Parts: sequence; structure tokens; C-alpha cells
Amino acid sequence: MIKEFTNQKIDLFKVCVIIPTYNNCKTLARVIDGVLLYTTNIIVVNDGATDATLEILKKYPQIQQIHLSKNKGKGNALRIGLAHAQKHNFKYAITIDSDGQHFSEDIPVFITALEKAENKNILLIGARNMNQESVPKKSSFGNKFSNFWFWVETGIKLKDTQSGYRLYPLEELAKLNFYTSKFEFEIEVIVKAAWNDIIVKNVPVKVLYDETERVSHFRPFKDFTRISILNTWLVMVTFLYIKPRNFFQNLKKKGIKRFFVEDFLGSHDSPTKKALSIALGTFIGLSPFWGFHTVLVFFLAITLKLNKVIAFGFSNLSLPPFIPFIIYASSKIGQFILGTNYSYTIEEISTDFEVFKHLKTYIVGSFSLAIISATLLGVFSYVFFVIFHKKINHNE
Repeated sequence: MIKEFTNQKIDLFKVCVIIPTYNNCKTLARVIDGVLLYTTNIIVVNDGATDATLEILKKYPQIQQIHLSKNKGKGNALRIGLAHAQKHNFKYAITIDSDGQHFSEDIPVFITALEKAENKNILLIGARNMNQESVPKKSSFGNKFSNFWFWVETGIKLKDTQSGYRLYPLEELAKLNFYTSKFEFEIEVIVKAAWNDIIVKNVPVKVLYDETERVSHFRPFKDFTRISILNTWLVMVTFLYIKPRNFFQNLKKKGIKRFFVEDFLGSHDSPTKKALSIALGTFIGLSPFWGFHTVLVFFLAITLKLNKVIAFGFSNLSLPPFIPFIIYASSKIGQFILGTNYSYTIEEISTDFEVFKHLKTYIVGSFSLAIISATLLGVFSYVFFVIFHKKINHNE
């Protein structure tokens, strides 16, 4: 009954199942047979297998097959399978690994989650129990490592970001650009999906690690290096582009007044946390780390568990129109502290001010200005928020 119901929903939502495979002849037939219990909408991507895969697939003429002449990696196979699925008018694709670790009876879990979702622009990842005894320690560690960086890059906390058992929204993915072709593609795709307002969430699935059958093609050194390089790039893009973009999009969408009321005053953070966020943003914005303000403020806000929106907002004290005034004030404070004296105007600072000639003075003054301003604004805002929160609680 469940299988018939799932089959109907699969057709209703135009879902197919993609099985990328490379030298998994021991488990491939079992995986295909399991999926066939729910649907014949199957696309197998043979990624240049050199074992008995081709002979096995000859027994399944009823399913779609793509045979690649050379092995180019799981990411490449998935991208080809996803593009093929969209070309054949499928709206969603469930991907399942051919190594036998996934259970076909979890297909209804994805379909039910899709049916219940109000927003169908959704990407579902099967969350495995990585604490069970059969799961290799290196796999459990790798998953935690991946989960952490996904959170840094998107702000979304997931239990499992490495599972290959997923449901993809094909039309939305077709709008995105991808550059990886190995195992790291499964990280790139979920990060970019989250960046582009696709809902990314976990659904619970079972997992089987049978070392007597399972063949893993993950190369610890090469693939981990690829993943680390990708995460480094994604983190840079996150701090330099995505988070500032989201901030200004939110500001533009809400308007300054509504943004101030909802995200600043209306934040549920404590007065201490808000004040420290303001102090951090002010300090970074006035510090001499030009070109790195955005990276630093988001990194420190995340590390210190402060309000990223508030911290970033106040770091924009160093917007271009204010830069000459900040340099002027920093230099004057630096002169006072170091006991030096030289004269110049605001106009000279913005044109031909010899900043390197007075670099020591500027740096000392800049840090001093940042510390003084951050302290004053932090204390003032703390008092303000304490009074504001008391007033709100009293009215309630």
C-alpha cells in the first residue's frame, strides 16, 4: 500500500531516481531492484566502470542508462544525471549511492517530506546515524567537519551534509553554476543552493556500512585536499560577497526603519550581546585593516557568537564617504599620543596625503580611535538596551 501510494506521488511530483555508479558490481543490482519497487523513473549513470557493471545493466532495459567512456568523478556523473533528468521534464531527482549503504525503503521519507513542505523549492539530505558502530570513525569525523563548514558558509545547522541520498529541485539547480566534478560537488551544490534561497534540510534515513560489499572510491588525501580548497574558497565568497549581499538585500527589502525596529531593536539577543556586537562592528570598522573589514567582522562575530547583522551594520562606519574623516581623526589622535605634529587638511587626505610617511602615527591613532569609539558605543548601547528591554517588559 505504501509503495503504491509512493509511486503515485512520485509521478505526481515528477520525481526520478538517479544512481551514479562506478565499479560497484556487488551491490548495484540490489540497489536498482530496491528502487524499482517504488518507481521505474530511474536514471543510472555508469561513470566509466571497468567491472561487471555493463553486464548487470543489460538486464534492466526498462530504465534509462547513461554510459560514460571514462571515469571522471561522482560530481560529474551527478551533474550529467541531473541535467538529463531536467531535459526529460522531471521536476525533482532523488540521488542514491550504488554502494548499498542506502535503503530504498527510505524513498517514501523524501516524498512525504516534499509533499508536506509548503515551499516546494527544497533540497533534502538524508541524515544518517553517524554514531552507530558500523560507521567508520573517519566517515563520522569527515561528516562533522563538513557540517561545521556548511554552517559557517550558510548559517544553517545540519546533522548530515555528506550523505549522497538526496532530493534535488531540478529547475532551481539549473539556474546555478557549478565548477567541481569530484566528491566535492556534493558540498558545492548544497552551499550554492542555500545561498540562492533553496531550503536545505535533513530528513532521517537508515544507513548500512558493510565492508565486505561496499567499495568506496574516496581518496583520503586527494579528495580531502579538494574539499578543503573548495571550503576555503566558499568561506571567502561567504564573507566577501554573500553575507554583505544578504545584509543589503534585507535592508533594501525592509527599509531602514523596519530593519532598525525588527533586526536591531527587535532582536531577541540580550543587551550584553547586542552591545558587544555593536562594539565589535565599530572596532573593526575603524581599525586599519582596510579590505578585510567584512571578513574579520563576520569571522569574529561567528567565533564569539555575537549578532552578525548588528556587527556588520556597525562595521560600515568605514563607508567611502567617511574614510577621509576616519583617517584624519586617527592621525590626529596618533599625533597626540606619540607627541608629533604635522598639519594637513581633509582635502589633502583624500588626494595626496602621504599616509606611508606617517604610517606609525596613523596605525596607533587608528587603533586608539577604534578602541575608544567601540568602548563608548558599547557602553552607551548597553545602557540603552537595558532601559529599552525593561520598558518593553513593563508594557507587557
